Amino acid sequence: MAKITTVIDIGSNSMRMVVFEKSSRFAFHLLNETKSRVKISEGCYENNGNLQPVPMQRAFDSLKSFLQISKSLKSRKILCVATSALRDAPNSKEFLNRVKNELKLNIKIINGEKEAYYGGTAAVNLLHQNEFVTIDIGGGSTEFCFIKEGKIQDSVSLNIGTVRMKELFFTKNDRKGAKEYILKEMDKLFIRNNEVPSTAVGIGGTIRALSKTIMNLTEYPLDVLHGFTYKYEKHQSLFKKIIEAEDTDTLKELSIKKDRFDTICEGTFIFDTILKELEIKRVITSGVGVREGVYLTDLLRTSNYRFPANFNPSVKSLLDRYELNSKQTAYFGNNAAKIFDVLKPMHNLDEKYKVFLIIASKLHSIGNTINFYKSNDNTFDFILNGLSYDFLHTSRVIVAHIIKFSKKTLPKQKDIAAYEELLPSLEDLQWLSFMISLNLSLNQDYSRTKYEYILNSNALIIKADEISYLVQSTLDKIELPSNLELKLL
Repeated sequence: MAKITTVIDIGSNSMRMVVFEKSSRFAFHLLNETKSRVKISEGCYENNGNLQPVPMQRAFDSLKSFLQISKSLKSRKILCVATSALRDAPNSKEFLNRVKNELKLNIKIINGEKEAYYGGTAAVNLLHQNEFVTIDIGGGSTEFCFIKEGKIQDSVSLNIGTVRMKELFFTKNDRKGAKEYILKEMDKLFIRNNEVPSTAVGIGGTIRALSKTIMNLTEYPLDVLHGFTYKYEKHQSLFKKIIEAEDTDTLKELSIKKDRFDTICEGTFIFDTILKELEIKRVITSGVGVREGVYLTDLLRTSNYRFPANFNPSVKSLLDRYELNSKQTAYFGNNAAKIFDVLKPMHNLDEKYKVFLIIASKLHSIGNTINFYKSNDNTFDFILNGLSYDFLHTSRVIVAHIIKFSKKTLPKQKDIAAYEELLPSLEDLQWLSFMISLNLSLNQDYSRTKYEYILNSNALIIKADEISYLVQSTLDKIELPSNLELKLL
């Protein structure tokens, strides 16, 4: 696969492009993301599905700009797919041929099931969940992908979309007809005997806009959409306000962005109807979708379209780009696991925190490449935004705080106030803070000493053939959790 790859997704409402760069076999990072609201399907549902000249020209002009960006970034591979609007349009070949002849770009029209599959592939690889249904609301269709035990079970596409519903029902103020239409389409889901989980992963602009609104209105502490989770029941009243909004002033008051005014009411109506009918309890927002699914299907084609077990693309990508010494990184990870395990009788932390401690121990030094004197603070900010994939918000906030408090003193309640709703108890965080501080201190001289750890009652005994003065003097300054003693042999 090319080192730099461009993926373009031509949807009914928006056209998006992403440019990814590989840093190692399975690791990658985003170089560019560009969006254009071309509304290529505008007017088509009122004209027997035919694409109209003005929207086609907008799409053509945007594609031309996208290709210029891709060329400037030295992309060697371009994957371009089109979804509902072009697959439904009788005159789509007119647009496809013009793009091929004038821009030298081949557009692949994918069917609805493939579109749903791409969304599911992105979600199952880039969100740490094993059982959910993806819901991807577009301009012309809505896609569903059912995942169970980390595997895709079924992919379904229904002719429900914001632009389609607006032109067929909402311009006539026929909400009753719109609901009946949606529910009739959804019968196709139940005919296929899909087992519906209680968690939905929401994909697409409408669902991201709703999540952003919830975050703004609740003063949520983290400004990241991917992995944002909420309970549907808690925000039904907000959905209702958006659906019933009669003017743009109301939408502004609800923190809806201007570029979503034209379809947010229809999109929220669709999403609300689907969530009720499927009896969804929890919604996880996905910042990835068809584009990432297309990329991953290409990247992972030799590994059954899944990352290797226990592989995290974000962690590996950060290490590929900012790691100072791979041997030190491996040592810190292994040592973190040993310290966690030997102290388990005292801290009683869930095994997931062991994973967080290992990741934090491996990533702690990447801030040095930005500014050595503010390394912990740099890494903290970097992790909150840099762990782009495979992390829910609680996970990335915990890893960031473990690194931030890899100091000689333990954190206090006031230190975690800003992110308290996403963090474990102060006592648990103090244990994690101590364990990473101990881990880093023991290898402060970069000697990668082989230590033996023994827990005797409430005393942690650390044995080694030789412990340097630098390490000993640092350990003497570390604040210990209550009831713990530290002994060196």
